[in-house]
Amino acid sequence: MIRIKICCISSLAEAQTAISFGADAIGLVGKMPSGQGVITDDLICSIAKSVPPPVATFLLTSETSSVGIVSHHRKVNTSTIQIVDALKLGSYRNIREQLPNVKIVQVIHVIDERSVDEAVQISEQIDALLLDSGNPNLAVKELGGTGRTHNWSLSRKIVEQSKVPVFLAGGLNAENVREAIETVQPFGVDVCSGVRTDCKLDEWKLEAFFKAVL
Repeated sequence: MIRIKICCISSLAEAQTAISFGADAIGLVGKMPSGQGVITDDLICSIAKSVPPPVATFLLTSETSSVGIVSHHRKVNTSTIQIVDALKLGSYRNIREQLPNVKIVQVIHVIDERSVDEAVQISEQIDALLLDSGNPNLAVKELGGTGRTHNWSLSRKIVEQSKVPVFLAGGLNAENVREAIETVQPFGVDVCSGVRTDCKLDEWKLEAFFKAVL
């Protein structure tokens, strides 16, 4: 069964709506250089506390050091950390030592063949990968929520070689998610803008998305 993560959750009501449709996980976006869905750490903490198991809560953090990531997580206490940029200082081991019960998901922004090599190497150190369509190399980094798809053939290569489960994100919606699943064969899918209208969670789009996946 394909897992479904609904990202950019902005309120307790949105979290409840996503869960009522059957979401396996929700994404809570911390401070970012760009993109949609950013909420305060206090609100992330409140939403995370309200979510019943076994639904997973993902903190999307743009911190790039293990110290910064651990510090961010301790403010919100989600079940999972989604690192949306490259880890530049410290190590995944440092994070695990400090947060042994928290899952680590690393985002890979799929740009070219080098993204495949990066993903496969990193997959040996984390709990899951999430493939997105941002570009961290821009002057103002794009770290998710772009509404764009990427080259799914590259994502399929990553799925085939990864040591851990892989989520697929980037421009997914009810019209293309079935093709994406058949092409990439991911463990799960992640959607933000594809189930929103005017930045608000849209129940009609949610229903269509879940039907297309399941």
